[in-house]
Amino acid sequence: MSDDDYCLIDATRPPVADGPPYAECVVCREPTEHPESYKGITLCPVCEWQEAQRTACSG
Repeated sequence: MSDDDYCLIDATRPPVADGPPYAECVVCREPTEHPESYKGITLCPVCEWQEAQRTACSG
């Protein structure tokens, strides 16, 4: 195992919408930048950043 293999979080992101309607953030219910038709977890930029801070690898 190399030094680069310590953080194996799946960084798959939903597609970015071209315009409204936007999906709601699953945390704060604010509009996200993702299309309303996307099936899955969507986060607004603020909640996405906060989640990234919580799950960041500490090394």
